[in-house]
Amino acid sequence: MIKIQVKVCCMASAVEARLAVALGADAVGLVGHMPSGPGVIGVAVAAQIAKEVPRGTDTFLLTSATRAKEIAQDLAVCPASTVQIVRHIDPGEYPELIEAAPQVRRIQAVHIEDEGALDLLGRYEPFVDAFLLDSGKTFGADQQFGGTGATHNWTISRRFVEKTDIPVYLAGGLNSANVFEAITQVRPYGVDLCTGVRTDDQLDPAKLEAFMSEVRRAGQALAD
Repeated sequence: MIKIQVKVCCMASAVEARLAVALGADAVGLVGHMPSGPGVIGVAVAAQIAKEVPRGTDTFLLTSATRAKEIAQDLAVCPASTVQIVRHIDPGEYPELIEAAPQVRRIQAVHIEDEGALDLLGRYEPFVDAFLLDSGKTFGADQQFGGTGATHNWTISRRFVEKTDIPVYLAGGLNSANVFEAITQVRPYGVDLCTGVRTDDQLDPAKLEAFMSEVRRAGQALAD
């Protein structure tokens, strides 16, 4: 079986984070500064949760900040192992961020709006440890940078995965009903989800267990 990494985002408390890990999550996402979407808790609360996550679990701090200085300041507060940058920032910010926080893995979110997303691969690949392909809207008055609960064009995501040798996470509207198809079509390194395993804004153990089961089934299908 091929191991597909699972990141459960939008953790609201240390209790939720520990539950996600107990049910098989490899990483948890903590939503710091974000202009929209679910699960925003801020950097201070994210820091408290990160300190209580079981050892060996990756912690992702999500930020919509666009300047290296701001991102580094947040990482100085929150001891996350990874920072997930949700905006398409100027790649010129990365050298300063690397110098300020060399121990923190860097994940660049790319919002799959059209085939232009493929052009962003070369823009960021020299600076990041992984990509995360999400559903979002980066232009206009109604911008969204994740947490949409909507899927995007997985054909474009598959092409993105094929063009890079670094890990790619797939996000955007994933749940137990569609994650098998998503994984077998896109073949990502890992998957990321939030709304697909929540009920009444709470982490739903039954939904997460069903999701994990489908991820394992997809991993087996890829291995066969």
